[in-house]
Amino acid sequence: MIAGQKELYLDWNATSPPHPRVIEAMRAAAAEAWGNPSSVHAAGRRARAELEDAREALAAAVGFDAREVVLTSGGTEANNWALHSALALVTSRIEHPSVVRAAEALERAGKPVVWLPVPSSGRIEADAIRKALGSLGPGALVALMAANHETGVLQPIADAAEIAHAHGARLHVDAVQALGKLDAAFWQGADSISVAAHKIRGPKGIGALAWRPGWTPAPLLHGGAQERGLRPGTPDPVGAAGFRAALAELRDGPARQAELEPLRDRLERELGRFGLVNADRAPRLPHVANLSFPGFRGDELVAALDLLGIRVSSGSACSAGTAVPSPVIEAMHGRERALASVRISLGVTSTPEVIDAAIVGFRRALGGGRALRSSDG
Repeated sequence: MIAGQKELYLDWNATSPPHPRVIEAMRAAAAEAWGNPSSVHAAGRRARAELEDAREALAAAVGFDAREVVLTSGGTEANNWALHSALALVTSRIEHPSVVRAAEALERAGKPVVWLPVPSSGRIEADAIRKALGSLGPGALVALMAANHETGVLQPIADAAEIAHAHGARLHVDAVQALGKLDAAFWQGADSISVAAHKIRGPKGIGALAWRPGWTPAPLLHGGAQERGLRPGTPDPVGAAGFRAALAELRDGPARQAELEPLRDRLERELGRFGLVNADRAPRLPHVANLSFPGFRGDELVAALDLLGIRVSSGSACSAGTAVPSPVIEAMHGRERALASVRISLGVTSTPEVIDAAIVGFRRALGGGRALRSSDG
């Protein structure tokens, strides 16, 4: 721990600390709305009201109709649900693991999957989507995230939607990292989107899939008639209350995120003296920095920083703890830079003082880095 400093949390893309009002709302719901939402008595109706209030709030936030919103266990379930019945798929290796693994499962099942080329900018090119759809014909699905989870790079959603619809295809957008950071107009061309509460200071274990009329997702599970039979199982009104409370805090969210850009830029200027910025040639979210430090292993550097009280990551939280290099950075810049990459993501606690302390910590870890140097990376 750096002397005089508290924990420096700079891993907001992995998860965010629950907002105090979220904790308060969940505590109240646990006391008053603990019933089964499917029950018709008063306890069930109170629980049901929490679900419906959350559904309405989410629909308003993302620009979809509440009748086409189903609460899920998170973004991973929502992405799998959107993709699992696709007849043909167009996507890329820089998507979240829940999309990449689902695409690989489709391939194993004999479904056509086209993997789009990834430029060094990290932004998929519209012409590549057009070419891929031209080879598949109508009825395909395009899966393209709004903002990348490791680099913050924004993808060409409006162009992708226009191209997909011109080819008789649908567009699914993983908006997990974009919710609260971009205006909902950014993904309005999408036919379906996935979101998760814990990225916006809500609870873990709850997210949603929303879709446009004209398509309804086939159920992943078999069971009761909850959620119109689309997602059987007893839903959690306490988590829903927390999700709704988190959504209420998103007012002026994109403007608040923009205030982090000068801090992110300062980090990149200072740390760029020791490494390479991995995504600075495309539009991106203002709070994410991803750098590679040649001669260092990213995961070991993350561990050294952790000992100094600085919390960052070396890739997606869903892949952390493995020896596999970041597939996003590998697709953009190759294996060597992927092995050496570190992601820093800022949030409301990232004050100028926190950034100053983080720079000091990085310098200390990199300056004493002989023990971290890797013969293979």
